[in-house]
Amino acid sequence: MTEATAFLKALTPEAEECLGTRLLQIPYFPFKVGRESRMGEMPRYPDSRRRADSIQNNDLYISEPGSLLNVSREHFQIEARNGGFYLVDRGSACGTLVEGVSVGGDRAGGERALASGDVIIVGTSASRHAFKFVTGV
Repeated sequence: MTEATAFLKALTPEAEECLGTRLLQIPYFPFKVGRESRMGEMPRYPDSRRRADSIQNNDLYISEPGSLLNVSREHFQIEARNGGFYLVDRGSACGTLVEGVSVGGDRAGGERALASGDVIIVGTSASRHAFKFVTGV
């Protein structure tokens, strides 16, 4: 079965920096997103790989400088199932806003169906990492 094509579109400069482009095709599912916590230069997708002997926790790493963090190391993933797409919280501290509705947070998990055009804000409304989920471009 061939899955539909899905993309993340950067809505902020910070989101574009993480993607390394304005529009990124999601190459496979689940597609895992989390905070970059390694020291040194912060790689972006698709070059964001740990050492060969390390387990890769995320497919997209979000760099978040400063002490106020909105993004957890293992924040959310996008899944394709039953002909649709879902944002699934991976036990994040702040949750994710999808079209203004909070998903997850307080390490509780949760999920929400995604529709083409949905705005995803990683963390609280103060986060500068905003994306638009788009299908079938």
